[in-house]
Amino acid sequence: MRAALLIQRWYRQYVARLEMRRRCTWNIFQSIEYAGEQDQIKLYNFFGYLMDHFTPASSERNLISHIFRENDICRDLEWERYFCYKNIEVPKSYTGHCLTFPITISGAAKLVEAFKQKHQLHSRFVLQLLGETWRLLRILPNINHISTCHTKEITICGDLHGHLEDLLLVFYKNGMPSSERPYLFNGDFVDRGKHSLEILLILFAFMLVYPNDVYLNRGNHEDHIVNLRYGFTKEVLGKYRVHGKKILKLVQKIFSWLPLASVIDDKVLVLHGGISDSTDLRILARVVRHKYVSALRPPKSPGTKTGQQTDAVVDPATSGRQGVQRYSLQDSFSRQASCSVEEELKERRQQASARQSHGDLWSSGSSSSDLGEVQATDGDEWKQIVDVLWSDPMTQDGCVPNQVRGGGCYWGPDVTEQVLSRHNLQLLIRSHECKQDGYEFCHNRKVLTIFSASNYYEVGSNRGAYIRLGPDLVPHFIQYQASRTSRELSLRQKVGRTERSALRALREQLFAHKSELISAFQEHDPHGTGLISMKHWASALEGVMRLSLPWRVLRSQLVSSTTEDGLLDYHSWFREHLISEPNAEVPNASLLETMYKHHSNLETIFRIIDTDHSGLISFEEFRQTWKLLSSHLQTEISDEAIADLALSIDFNKDGSIDINEFLEAFRLVDHTAQGTDTD
Repeated sequence: MRAALLIQRWYRQYVARLEMRRRCTWNIFQSIEYAGEQDQIKLYNFFGYLMDHFTPASSERNLISHIFRENDICRDLEWERYFCYKNIEVPKSYTGHCLTFPITISGAAKLVEAFKQKHQLHSRFVLQLLGETWRLLRILPNINHISTCHTKEITICGDLHGHLEDLLLVFYKNGMPSSERPYLFNGDFVDRGKHSLEILLILFAFMLVYPNDVYLNRGNHEDHIVNLRYGFTKEVLGKYRVHGKKILKLVQKIFSWLPLASVIDDKVLVLHGGISDSTDLRILARVVRHKYVSALRPPKSPGTKTGQQTDAVVDPATSGRQGVQRYSLQDSFSRQASCSVEEELKERRQQASARQSHGDLWSSGSSSSDLGEVQATDGDEWKQIVDVLWSDPMTQDGCVPNQVRGGGCYWGPDVTEQVLSRHNLQLLIRSHECKQDGYEFCHNRKVLTIFSASNYYEVGSNRGAYIRLGPDLVPHFIQYQASRTSRELSLRQKVGRTERSALRALREQLFAHKSELISAFQEHDPHGTGLISMKHWASALEGVMRLSLPWRVLRSQLVSSTTEDGLLDYHSWFREHLISEPNAEVPNASLLETMYKHHSNLETIFRIIDTDHSGLISFEEFRQTWKLLSSHLQTEISDEAIADLALSIDFNKDGSIDINEFLEAFRLVDHTAQGTDTD
């Protein structure tokens, strides 16, 4: 008996330790993920700042202006002509699936099977399917109204993020959509995974077959600006090199027409992100949703096109209504050779210092003209959409800006109670956050998060789940894990594998901030001994990284040795991490660290500048990319350093740079993760 108790106690301690490791791992993944989203929003706001405050003739403005042209082709008839598929021939050698229209049940099922066999659909059929989807979406309301009955439960899926294997598994376990088996997909169909386009095409096909039984809500990743960073843009252009640009443009249009929310049996609200204390379904129902091609930036006021400039920008916060003059970065260099980019931007920011009213959510790089635009186009509408797509729940009461993601808000149980009561609802179902079990209740079980992409961070990191909801409005959960490998791993192996992946990502972040960290360590080492206490180590990491991680708990995974007095040799600590340097020789260490730290921002700017989507940019475009990044970071990078870098990575000496090769050449590699076992 005593032996059994000892074994039981040991097992409980063992499980508790694994749970602690799992939670730390989860915090690392989520902190890095949300920091990336915040970074994306800051970069886009900086681009918006350039659009608002620099002359149309400036080269910097010209580089990015095309991403703000949300209505290049404004009349429906012109859209039809632009996306016409009829002049695209299907070669006789094509052996893939041939869609016929109108799409039938059999046609949609065969499309699923074709993608399961890794076949690619011809661009003619892709454009035709997207065109039909756009026509259908235009007649749908902002808020879907869905009814259930005892013989007709609805299946609700959360984020899929390009994980086709998860969607196929859901269909296998639950059955394909039909009039007896309706589905609601709650946004974030794309990005991160490798099969985002296939997921879109499958969902659109079934929606065309069953327009009254397949429903789609928009997520925060159904946004062409977000897609630049998180993979969907790259995926489409890689799969469709000839017609990829047209496909992306039409998908961008479709995203703007996706419904924003759904209400089931007048009692259950389903939306992607969440709510705020100002969420009003009546306002949401009458929003002209397709104006918001990107929710990251409010649309221009009526009659003003992006890219159209007046002689001055009016600062609404200035009582005298004084104009703010526009400048070009090029003008600033010629006007004052000693004036750096960051000084010029600082001057412009001081002249347009008004911040938007929604906390600091969109403040980094945003301008006073943004505030004016919100007022001119009814800021309530824009805020409603931002909150619906980007918000997250929190445990305490209230509603505060979501500083972690950089968009939307955090709302508490009191706000949930208010909004549900105001609209006579009893449950809010949302997605937007990865959960280990695929779902999670909060706010007294009145808010339910559903997430359908299993193995989101790493194989074995989480289950996916979907909900079946009948007229009793009691959610039933079905969990799964798409990877056979993860199903074969023990709990210890899953935790170990996920933990190593998280620590690898964290080490890369630490290495990218090496200079800042050493400076922070030296502040705690006034005598230059090279040693600091673990308390100061944790404090410096939190101050520099700002990831809100339990650094002291992570000490055992990140620090292998200390002195007898418990002090850390921080120079040796960096060497122990064994992060490899790139193959290309970069003489400028500062430039190299900037490249590591802002790798994703660089890729985003590259994708924007590569307007022909060839994957190649010239030396001049490469220089302009770095100038944009240095302006955004408010730091100076010399033309000489940029030129040296360009020459060092022009591997075939043809005067152009392959974007993918460049990014891969400077990707960090963590050698501490190599040669480890699977437990």
